[in-house]
Amino acid sequence: TWAQFIRRHKEVLWATDFFTTEVWTSTGPTTFCILFFLHLQTRRIVLAGITPFPNEDWLRQVARNLTVEDGPMAKARFLLHDRDAKFSKAFDDVFQSAGIEPLKLPPQSPNLNAFAQRWVRSVKDECLDQLILFGERSLRHTLNQYLVHHQCERNHQGLENVIPFPDQRMGRREGTIRKSERLGGLLNFYHRAA
Repeated sequence: TWAQFIRRHKEVLWATDFFTTEVWTSTGPTTFCILFFLHLQTRRIVLAGITPFPNEDWLRQVARNLTVEDGPMAKARFLLHDRDAKFSKAFDDVFQSAGIEPLKLPPQSPNLNAFAQRWVRSVKDECLDQLILFGERSLRHTLNQYLVHHQCERNHQGLENVIPFPDQRMGRREGTIRKSERLGGLLNFYHRAA
């Protein structure tokens, strides 16, 4: 079954998808596409690119950047993605040449890419839908701050309530509890003072 396949291959299985968000720019509201990759076992997120115009050349370059010898996907074996026309044969060919087998999901089956869909929901609900962003730089800063919070400061129920890549402040067992925040208090976390 699909659940068995994912359970057996989590260590070498990655998922990718796009999501969009509106940003105010000098020309008015602009829709930016954000491409991300997610390692299913660790829930590690790699923000691969942000652009208002995702084209085939841009996607191929992103794929090459991720599959270099010491790149984040160096040990990947499978890549899940939907049937979006942006994921072209040329995009898949870059991964195949690196020994990664792209797995196109059946049409209209978002549940098969549930890990990626859940991350999109989290970043939108917890962060992007709460802010008005002005320019691509603001979007990049916001996504980077959320990513640090999501990966290093936030518990993940799907990982037995642990923090995937804990911040050094999270390991202390003694001391006064302090509150820290990101994005002006939108994202909060608690840790023990040194």
